[in-house]
Amino acid sequence: MENTNRRDFLKKAAIASATALVLPSLTFGSEREGTKTESSIIEKEKGSKLIVPLKNGIKITGTFLDEISHDIPHQNWGEKEWDRDFKYMKSIGIDTVILIRSGYRKFITYPSKFLLSKGCYMPSVDLVDMYLRLAEKYNMVFYFGLYDSGRYWDTGDMTWEIEDNKYVIDEAWNMYGKKYKSFGGWYISGEISRQTKGAIGAFHAMGKQCKDVSGGLPTFISPWIDGKKAVMGTKDMTNAQAISVQEHEKEWNEIFDGIHDVVDACAFQDGHIDYDELDAFFTVNKRLADKYHMQCWTNAESFDRDMPIHFFPIKFDKLRLKLEAAKRCHYDKAITFEFSHFMSPQSAYLQAGHLYDRYREYFEI
Repeated sequence: MENTNRRDFLKKAAIASATALVLPSLTFGSEREGTKTESSIIEKEKGSKLIVPLKNGIKITGTFLDEISHDIPHQNWGEKEWDRDFKYMKSIGIDTVILIRSGYRKFITYPSKFLLSKGCYMPSVDLVDMYLRLAEKYNMVFYFGLYDSGRYWDTGDMTWEIEDNKYVIDEAWNMYGKKYKSFGGWYISGEISRQTKGAIGAFHAMGKQCKDVSGGLPTFISPWIDGKKAVMGTKDMTNAQAISVQEHEKEWNEIFDGIHDVVDACAFQDGHIDYDELDAFFTVNKRLADKYHMQCWTNAESFDRDMPIHFFPIKFDKLRLKLEAAKRCHYDKAITFEFSHFMSPQSAYLQAGHLYDRYREYFEI
């Protein structure tokens, strides 16, 4: 009899434990009058009580697509995951997607006969075709990013990029530009900060060819400002030779003067200057863009440059400060690098989905 009672007790305890694990809502709180159920607490805790003015910044309406990277991890998404991400993008108002580069060194995004003949690796998926199809599905504009051989990063000379892209530009237009309505422009992917050797000539040559082959589709660049956070490694967090606002204006006046006829927009990366410097540099950027009849965009980086670990999703308030400065300076558009890693609810970074939620609260989306 004693053994039977012990078995009954153990059996009942096991059932109770399993019920608590499988059905937590049945064991949370009490249904007695005056107590709260789990569902009512969850409902109450939705959202955050923001104490700053809402919708006071420019909204992000474009994002880079970074499938060929050297400093952030690959997420190994297939078309199912990318389709879901385009839905997330669309839900917050993104209407423009930009392939950050069609290839980097030997890794490429599409089966380019030219680049394969140069020793590049065959990709398992034609990402350019997939992105263009998804862009059409979600009524977005796709910008094709040019090829980056890596030689500029090794030598500091941008003229290397002209020769390879002579073939890539023609090839991309023939393979995709004539086929997809979503093919809406070009991203000249060389990232410079100052008077880089050959930059004006390279930007002009590639921009002109892009426009000539596509009947004048828009082109843009996304350089970086050589500010106090323009550091290459993690040992030093501050650039001792940070550029002044006056020198920045002088140098970029010269660059814009040489490229404005073939480059339609400039989206300076906003993460290399401090938050109290945003208005000064943004005002100069807007003034120069207006002078040369170019669109002034901001590349609102959604990753954090203030940490010794590269790279995690940015703190929301930092992103907010940058978007608010861009709005104060009357910028034309905000894009980000980049939604899928640093803002997407399905990112490998858990923090990215939280940034997405805070962004939606702020803009009341």
